[in-house]
Amino acid sequence: MHPGQTGGRYRPLTDADCERVYDTALGLLEDVGMGDPVPEFVEAVTDVGGSLDDNNRLHFPRGVVERIVTEVAAKSWIWHGLDEDRSIELADHKVHMGTAGAAVTMLDYETRTFRESTIADLYDVSRLVDTLEPIHFFLRTIVTRDTEDSRELDLNTAYTAMVGTTKPIGTSFFRPEHVYEAVDMFDMVLGGQGEFRKRPFVLANNTFVVPPLRFAYESAECLVAQVRTGLPINLISAGQAGATSPAALAGSLTQALAECLAALTCVNLISPGHPCVMGLWPFVSDLRTGSMTGGSGEEAVLSAAAAQAANWLGLPSSTAAGMSDSKLPDNQAGHEKGMTVTLAAQAGANLVGESAGMLGSLLACSLEALVIDNDMLGAINRTVRGIEVTDGTMSADVIGEVVNGAGHFLGSSQTLELMEKEYIYPLIGDRLSPDDWRDAGARDATDRAHDYVRATLAEHYPSHVDPSIDASIRERFPIKLAPEAMRPQ
Repeated sequence: MHPGQTGGRYRPLTDADCERVYDTALGLLEDVGMGDPVPEFVEAVTDVGGSLDDNNRLHFPRGVVERIVTEVAAKSWIWHGLDEDRSIELADHKVHMGTAGAAVTMLDYETRTFRESTIADLYDVSRLVDTLEPIHFFLRTIVTRDTEDSRELDLNTAYTAMVGTTKPIGTSFFRPEHVYEAVDMFDMVLGGQGEFRKRPFVLANNTFVVPPLRFAYESAECLVAQVRTGLPINLISAGQAGATSPAALAGSLTQALAECLAALTCVNLISPGHPCVMGLWPFVSDLRTGSMTGGSGEEAVLSAAAAQAANWLGLPSSTAAGMSDSKLPDNQAGHEKGMTVTLAAQAGANLVGESAGMLGSLLACSLEALVIDNDMLGAINRTVRGIEVTDGTMSADVIGEVVNGAGHFLGSSQTLELMEKEYIYPLIGDRLSPDDWRDAGARDATDRAHDYVRATLAEHYPSHVDPSIDASIRERFPIKLAPEAMRPQ
């Protein structure tokens, strides 16, 4: 279940469909344009023939966007881990599963109630993810509620994710000046000024747009800062079908593509080849209420189509899946997460975000759900890998030996050889008989996941950041995670 299995077998769109969506998106950027552009975007686009109209809408020449897509934008790049062995390559249809989110609450296992999320929670989530192999990257899952202002929030989120895992990490920023400070922190960890640009291990999730077709001004300012500091960017458009994007799924997809193409063009006009991901994250409404629903069949097929559209252009892709509407890690959560993540992975999304731990339509995070979803991601990754058909795996000789010998394959040398190569096994999933399960205490998946959470958080304290560097970071930045919370008690 290693990172980067090749997806792309599921194709909800034909090539002709992709062509029509792309052509319509180009037309929207040329004719309708993007509202509220920052000065850097205006200068970059007007210098190549674009225009700013009287309504402060920036119009993109079709040929310029096409040239960026085909000739300038990075088609692949490495998202590093602080442990280089955990780095991942975004290219082709290579699939990676990971977290993401901005939940403001945590589900408490004991009481089955929700409480506000804290920095300590973020540290627990990151170091738990550090131990879960099928989760390939860690984008922050919660917005901590025990910070005083946006600077403290941005810097503590970046720091806490960084010290909790050596996997590739990601975060978000409220203000551009915080981007520069955070990159200074990353440079310190890597050994000096400019080192982060050489080995970027942090991705910025930037929801740069207020749909439909209007830049989110402060996020766009952060986008400029991220370009200038060499921070890789996940360009996220998250319109909600039926509310902030068309109810027609094809229209919602087209709008998302247009918005991401606008940001991609601006970024590459400022810094050609800057590492970006096309983050088409189209959400869906329950049209009976207007509320967001993350676990629907519409969300599943739309997220898969979003990944396919970006991959069809040859650009790194990300989408959101696993955003269950259930408030608990129950059967509803299981079928919603399994359906949406499977389709996104089979479509070949390079990054499948939100895929573990999220509940309540992204309003809540659960440590136990992370562990349960980890088993799900391992199984889904196995389906992406598919079946290898070779002379050896066709097994004609083995079948002949068994027919004329033991009559079963349990003791076959091939069976023993393939136990860890062809098969994966759940971390906490139960495969006992009903009687054995009853004798073992009749505990459900959430109970077993809670045991894993307790044992892991009691023992697993990553120590990959040098203590002297950590002390220097604490002298310079308002770090709230106490040092004593980062070692066994």
